Amino acid sequence: MDYECIIYEKKDQVGLIKLNRPKVLNAMNRQLWIEMQDALEISKQDNQIKALIFTGEGRAFSTGADLKDSKDRSIEDYRRYLESLQEASRKIIRFEKPTIAAINGYALGSGYELALACDIRIAAKEAFIGSPEAKVTSSVTGGAFRLVQDLVGPGKARELLFTAENITGEEAQRIGLVNKVVPLETLMDEAFAMAKKIVANSAFSLKLIKKGFLMARGECSLEALMDYEIEACLACVSTKDREQSLDDFEQRKK
Repeated sequence: MDYECIIYEKKDQVGLIKLNRPKVLNAMNRQLWIEMQDALEISKQDNQIKALIFTGEGRAFSTGADLKDSKDRSIEDYRRYLESLQEASRKIIRFEKPTIAAINGYALGSGYELALACDIRIAAKEAFIGSPEAKVTSSVTGGAFRLVQDLVGPGKARELLFTAENITGEEAQRIGLVNKVVPLETLMDEAFAMAKKIVANSAFSLKLIKKGFLMARGECSLEALMDYEIEACLACVSTKDREQSLDDFEQRKK
């Protein structure tokens, strides 16, 4: 597949997926998700790759879903889109090789959720991270209800999602949302240095350890949680507030 929305590279034993829609701050459309899943499958099948890094081209990791794609969708189209989005997120969460998010700038909404789906997060000091869903009458996806709580605890998770405020890379490190914060100019060096430490170890051990972490998660199954996320999103986009929220959000961006 020829990629239009991502760049896929391989360096030594590390794969790199770079979101490549910098003119729209790497907003995530259907084509980007399709290409990302293709690159994931290539990485999975490539026995030489033992770890995978995600990052963004330009000044954003990703500002989330491309709202231009969603504004005129019917509810049934939206359901199909969300189901495909959740399936793509499951593939990242369950990807059998360790994953690192190198958060180079804005990581909002689905972009934030992509970072959450990774095993390790390294953020630039210049990064801004957050879930704006409550501001645009939407709800989170990608298993975020569980993933955020796993990292920062239930109280802080509620604060982040209820207020819909962005936090800096340094604040994200302070609360445990990211593993490490570094200057932007050293971000990719730090990400590859972390990956180098990982790929020095047994690929089989890494696979089993990652599976163990997934098995150790809470009482509610990931399937049940992610099915609920679809219903929550659909319930939000069905409201009268949704269109006004999107218009207000667009005005704030200008």
